[in-house]
Amino acid sequence: MADVRGVLRCCDPSLLDHNGDPESDCAEAARMLLYLTDSRRVQKVLWRQLFVLDSSMSLLEGLESAQQLMKQPCPPQPDGGARGRWKALKAENRLGLEETEALLRSLHDKIHQIHSRRNTLTQLMKQLHSKKHQCEQLEQTLQKAQNALRSCNQQLTHLREESEAVLSQLMGWRQLKAERQELITSLRDLMTVHLLTFNQSELCIGSMPHVSSNLSSNQNGAPKLSVIYGHDGCFSMQESEGTAILVEERVMGKRNELGAALLEVMQCYDGQAELLSEIQTLRTSFAIDWRPAQRLLVYLKSASLVCHLEVEEGYPSCGQVRLLSIRRDGQLVDTSGLKPPKNDLNLTDWLVFLCSSPLV
Repeated sequence: MADVRGVLRCCDPSLLDHNGDPESDCAEAARMLLYLTDSRRVQKVLWRQLFVLDSSMSLLEGLESAQQLMKQPCPPQPDGGARGRWKALKAENRLGLEETEALLRSLHDKIHQIHSRRNTLTQLMKQLHSKKHQCEQLEQTLQKAQNALRSCNQQLTHLREESEAVLSQLMGWRQLKAERQELITSLRDLMTVHLLTFNQSELCIGSMPHVSSNLSSNQNGAPKLSVIYGHDGCFSMQESEGTAILVEERVMGKRNELGAALLEVMQCYDGQAELLSEIQTLRTSFAIDWRPAQRLLVYLKSASLVCHLEVEEGYPSCGQVRLLSIRRDGQLVDTSGLKPPKNDLNLTDWLVFLCSSPLV
């Protein structure tokens, strides 16, 4: 049955599409196969006869007379005769067919490769278009980002200019605040000045500094200043009662400068209140002289013996007192053997030590 269907498929595939009874189809197919086989056998015989006839006709056409046919020798027959020649042609045809089929298969493989490469190329083209679309989107996004960055830079520049203006204004306000604070401090300092006595040409002023010190609140330690007015619109200021613990010489100036001069003296006393109070207390027990400009304390132990002590800035909180020299009748005295009980003596301790030392 399979052979029958295979033959039918080779001869006429439309015969396989017939819908009917399978057994009747097989019987009919068997009859058709027998018919086709006989027909092929008949056709092969007819083809051979036609070939002989064609060869005879070709030979007769080339002759001019019957005598020429009788005189013409017979051509040598190939091995096997016409049938052998037919088989040779058939074999040659089969070889050509196999070569053709091989070429067709090779061509089919190449066509398949071409289609595969074409599909690959199509996929690559799609990916390329997708990448191109993504690049366009990225370019648009980048352009938007650049525009946003440019806008931010402009805003930043504007804000920087505004901040510089505000900072300049703030600096002006701070400077104004500092000036007002100085004025307030000056006013507060000047408010501690009390008028003690006055007449037409002289004022006596007492000060109560506002530093947080027990010594500075002592009325006896506070400086008393005399302000003398001249006829030329100027003034001179000195410490009353010849104490000279703040200024050694008169302070002079115009009348409109009196406030600044008073403020300077009060600030000087404010920073040296403890020192000046200590000096004022020591004057009751020792013969001393304070020179503010040199920060030098001169101790007169006797008529011929003079001691010089230097008081550093910041005393007594951070500064120290050092013995500079001792002079007897104007000549320097060797102080190498003078050993104080400790290194950080204050001003009072130095005076007590110098007063009680037998080496001085």
